[in-house]
Amino acid sequence: LGNPEHDAATIPGPTATTVGDAGRAGKNTGGKIRMEIQLRNIALILLLIIGGLFSSCKSKNSAALHQAENKELWTCSMHPEIIRDQPGTCPICGMDLIKKEENAAAINDVELNDLLQPTDRFVVSSIPVTTTKRSQNSVEIDALGTVAYDTRLVNTISARISGRIEKLYVRYRYQHVMKGQRIMDIYSPELLTAQEELLFLARTDPANISLINAAKQKLLLLGVSESQLRQIVKNGKPSLSVAVYSSCSGHIHEAGGMPGMSTEGQKIDISATTEELPIKEGMYVEKGQTIFQVYNVSRSWVVLNIFPEYQGLVKVGDAVRIVPETDPQKDFRANVDFIEPFYRKESKTLTARVYFNNTQLEVPVGSQVKAAIFLNERAANWLPKDAVLSLGMDKVVFIKTTGGFKAHKVETGLSYKNEIQIISGLAETDSVAANAEFL
Repeated sequence: LGNPEHDAATIPGPTATTVGDAGRAGKNTGGKIRMEIQLRNIALILLLIIGGLFSSCKSKNSAALHQAENKELWTCSMHPEIIRDQPGTCPICGMDLIKKEENAAAINDVELNDLLQPTDRFVVSSIPVTTTKRSQNSVEIDALGTVAYDTRLVNTISARISGRIEKLYVRYRYQHVMKGQRIMDIYSPELLTAQEELLFLARTDPANISLINAAKQKLLLLGVSESQLRQIVKNGKPSLSVAVYSSCSGHIHEAGGMPGMSTEGQKIDISATTEELPIKEGMYVEKGQTIFQVYNVSRSWVVLNIFPEYQGLVKVGDAVRIVPETDPQKDFRANVDFIEPFYRKESKTLTARVYFNNTQLEVPVGSQVKAAIFLNERAANWLPKDAVLSLGMDKVVFIKTTGGFKAHKVETGLSYKNEIQIISGLAETDSVAANAEFL
């Protein structure tokens, strides 16, 4: 285009001004174009930089998110806002944290009608189930008891005549006496009169054998022994007192028949073996009055307490192993001989009796024993104990139905180890909740 300054000098004034303005305008236009190009380049570079940064952040976020998804998280079942990356306890309630399940499966078989069931009859849950198992088990149950006197062998010593106790040879309760042992001397006007009649007949009419024998028989019935009778006839004079002998062996107990004595509430107290007898010398007794009771110590029985859950299972004839606590080495075998058809006062256990011969064992009466009762093998349906819920008098299980579990009453029997016997209320095909207490 030439030199603008040279051209402007040779051109007249107005024309020079116009050409100069055009040159300057062209110069300004080219600068703008170059500036726009530079701005576009800068913008493109910025876009490339921002895109790279965004792509990098996105990749990092994706990696972090993927890592977070694979990481195990732990939370509190009561406070889900507590999230930890390792097991521990909840800082709010102290419960153990449980693993957070991100992909928990939805329950699709629960319907609205299931949720509207009464809460005390129907439970919506998906816990494990179990069924009854029929088997034939040999069951052994434990029981506790005490050794007591066999009351079938109790003997009594009664007064055959009325009179006064002159001499007493038994001094304390539960004193052991032998058969034929002298226990007291008694004075009786009736006995004295019968002796004088016999002696009078022997002196005045010795040939009247029938009357003499009748007088002797009367004395024998009044309690005079054969040796005493011979002594009276030999001496020819009556005896002022007659000895009374024990007719059996055992421990002496007062019968409570003495005048002024009360029989109410009297019990055998083994700890009072040295306690003084209420019968004293000089006291009077009436004809037919029971003075002593003699308990035979060679025969005893064990009184076992059967707990309520076993009461319907123990039968007469079941084998029993008895272990005395005083000497465990003297354990012995026996059988259940009798089950009392009532509950003793202030006791909720059933009482079973086991008779045994105590002559050789010499187990002290009143001592404690442990027993193992072996029940006869019987086939029965069994459930785990956790599957049965006790409501006091009733027992229930939760039968599996559509949508949840339904409470159902059952009749149970023996509870042995970790199983409980189901007598009625369940079929073998019924599925029940394995943990009834949870429901």
